[in-house]
Amino acid sequence: MIRSILYFVAFQGGWFACVLGAAHGVAWLGVALVVVLLAVHLALAARPLQEFKLLLIAGAIGTLWDSLLVALGITHFASGTWFALMAPYWITALWILFAATLNVMLRWLRGRELTSIVLGGLGGPLAFYSGSRLGAVSFQSPWIALSLQALGWAVVTPLLVGLSQRFDGIAPDV
Repeated sequence: MIRSILYFVAFQGGWFACVLGAAHGVAWLGVALVVVLLAVHLALAARPLQEFKLLLIAGAIGTLWDSLLVALGITHFASGTWFALMAPYWITALWILFAATLNVMLRWLRGRELTSIVLGGLGGPLAFYSGSRLGAVSFQSPWIALSLQALGWAVVTPLLVGLSQRFDGIAPDV
């Protein structure tokens, strides 16, 4: 329980650091904090290589999803973009940070596909709406953008929960 609370606090701290950093043109500061949090996460993992694979896969999936929305002109990020039509590097960092919670704080979602769908479908757009209010992201049409985020997160969250079982580097070998 204490570990889950610490992960929640760390995730929220990383999220705010990335979003506020991006909103103020210093996205790298938030990413630096996320790198430290991820290093601690992997250092504490029973099987860091397995966990690292999960983090990379989740980062790739999330970046592809958000890059699609950028390429379609639906989402625009304030800063941190290295390439046109791609999601910024701080969004990738947030997807990886989210993946770090899957085998600890969100482990209870395993086997609960409907709950994963609902949680993703609500949590993803809520995070993006909050990010827009803080100035890190904007939308051509908020209704369309947030609806698409809900759809994307409703698909990706149970997918990532399933992958977290496959690449569980936190649980000790049994």
